[in-house]
Amino acid sequence: MPGKKSPRLTVKTPDASLAAFMATCQMRLEQALDHWLPVAATHPSRLHEAMRYAALDGGKRIRPTLVYAGGRATRAAQERLDTPACAVELIHAYSLVHDDLPAMDDDELRRGKPSCHRAFGEANAILAGDALQSLAFQVLAQDDPQQADATTRLQMIRTLAQASGSRGMAGGQAIDLAATGQLLNIAELEDMHIHKTGALIRASVVLGALCGNDLDSAQLDRLDHYAKCIGLAFQIRDDILDVEGETETLGKHTGMDQHMEKSTYPALIGLEAARERARELHAEAMDSLAGFDENADPLRWISSYIIERER
Repeated sequence: MPGKKSPRLTVKTPDASLAAFMATCQMRLEQALDHWLPVAATHPSRLHEAMRYAALDGGKRIRPTLVYAGGRATRAAQERLDTPACAVELIHAYSLVHDDLPAMDDDELRRGKPSCHRAFGEANAILAGDALQSLAFQVLAQDDPQQADATTRLQMIRTLAQASGSRGMAGGQAIDLAATGQLLNIAELEDMHIHKTGALIRASVVLGALCGNDLDSAQLDRLDHYAKCIGLAFQIRDDILDVEGETETLGKHTGMDQHMEKSTYPALIGLEAARERARELHAEAMDSLAGFDENADPLRWISSYIIERER
């Protein structure tokens, strides 16, 4: 917390290793998305064009990368991870389309290009978001049954549904909208982000882990706690970048949180204390992985990357 000395961090992101891992994940994800998204020429073509516009060729792909990393930590075959990685990214893409709408955050720029509603109109953007969300669950339910048994498949669908709904991402957005113009305390702010940002990040790690070798409950709990920590750290870094980042680098307008009078970590505790809190969460995430071998290194690299990233 603010004023507390940061724990010493012992792991530094190996940039080349992480970059190579992320590049492989992004390539596999892009292929999976292209496979599952309807081609633009398919009727109704305008809707399908908007879906592909929102989901393809953009973003950091952190959530699907976490699916692959969670799977690697539990020795899952890569081909088993393409489906949950695709489903997670479809949910994330839908959430961005809806978050950018005038009724929500009213953002005109996303991933360095006009937001979906600016490119296709509000009605098409709403429908594209709806369709992306539905497609995510179709992907999990319909993919080759040899990739996951019925019990695991149902657990994955349940995990993603809960992370996306009123107890997860949608609930966090509702809390965020209700809090606009109000001053939250740190506990309230963290509760909002555990739902809005953290829930899908936690689901990503868990979905990947479920594709691998059987885990005992303690191991799964440690992976979930890791994901909870990096989910909060991710949001803190986002808040910091909204203050000191560049629009050209981020691919979206900066200063929007202050403009919309939102409570953020820098606004409540200051920039340096916010950086301190992110470092504490990173250290806690690393501790959660103490019982895992080198197969969990991508998870370790990602935690470090999250608090160091510039976009």
